[in-house]
Amino acid sequence: MTIVAPAADVPAAVAQEVAPALPGIVGKDFRDAWRTLLSIPSVAGVMADSLRGATGGGAVENAVAVIEGVGRAGVPAGLCYALTSQVFGIQWPLSTLSRKPLDPYVDGLTDGSLILCHALTEDTGGSDPLSMRTAARRTAESADVDGADFQIDGRKAYVTAAPAADLILTFARTDEARHPFALSAFLIPADRAGVTRSEPFEKVALTEVPMGAIDFDAVRATEADLVTTEGSGLAFLASTTTWERALLMSYALGGMHATIERVVGWLRDRQQFGGSLGSNPLVASRVSDLATIRYRVRTLVYDMARRIDAGATPLSAMSTDAAQVKISCAQDLLQFETTAAPLFGARAVIADSGYHVNATSAVAASIYAGTNDLLRVSIARDLGLPVEN
Repeated sequence: MTIVAPAADVPAAVAQEVAPALPGIVGKDFRDAWRTLLSIPSVAGVMADSLRGATGGGAVENAVAVIEGVGRAGVPAGLCYALTSQVFGIQWPLSTLSRKPLDPYVDGLTDGSLILCHALTEDTGGSDPLSMRTAARRTAESADVDGADFQIDGRKAYVTAAPAADLILTFARTDEARHPFALSAFLIPADRAGVTRSEPFEKVALTEVPMGAIDFDAVRATEADLVTTEGSGLAFLASTTTWERALLMSYALGGMHATIERVVGWLRDRQQFGGSLGSNPLVASRVSDLATIRYRVRTLVYDMARRIDAGATPLSAMSTDAAQVKISCAQDLLQFETTAAPLFGARAVIADSGYHVNATSAVAASIYAGTNDLLRVSIARDLGLPVEN
């Protein structure tokens, strides 16, 4: 790990480190911005840690702190989200597997020349993985030197980074029946014959990272492309979603910190009715609310990171806690943005004012990594209620 200061100091140190690189990140094409971001030593260190797959020694907590520092420096939320999603939602879970499927790609993933995406959701649904239509069927041919052959057909939609991705973690049905062993997970190069990535969708949230669809048309895959054994895709998916739900909101921490700094500076300098706007008790209480919300989100996310580092609780036993953290933090982020907006007045809705807020992106946090309502059902079921989806 590049940053060795105590965790409380890491975000501030990273923000200083990132600041000189901002001109090569803000407003740039996604791939160019991504390469610049990953060229920053502390970020490269996080990439290396996640690709080793090891936890403990504060590695996961450090990753959260570095991502927070990236956001504090002014890196847009979409790029912070892309970094968080790739590190926690894809790289770390894949790198913990015995097959080490990312090993051939470590150099490219570390320097940003290769980008991963997580292709699960389909046009007909994503919250119910067993309803997916993408299928990986065994071919009639004999097994080759790499093992059994599959042919993948289907379409994945609403995939973050899909238009730019070089490697696709995708899930496909390897059994027509609806049971826990019906799915398998594959890592497929985007340039393989039959793979087509769409143009970026026009989206209104986290706009700095593209979203699109991926079509698989008679795509050949082998045993070597399976990231785990055939039929264990649903179990592996549970791992990736627990990682992501536990730590996804890392991407928002730095932005919340930066917003509070802007709020305090603005209210100190803004004069109304013969005095500083910040001297108004009602206004001051709103700022206190922002600080309290940020504290709550930060505490929950760092607690999950420390628990994963500690390793005392198996990741499989943390799924409900991860869901609760994701729900709580996503709701808090939306409250944070709507609380901040009135403090900036009309500037809150002007994109280039320097004081705009992005409630739409906050709404996205309640949708990504499983909608909050779906997660509530899972939590209620875990509590013992006979609730169905």
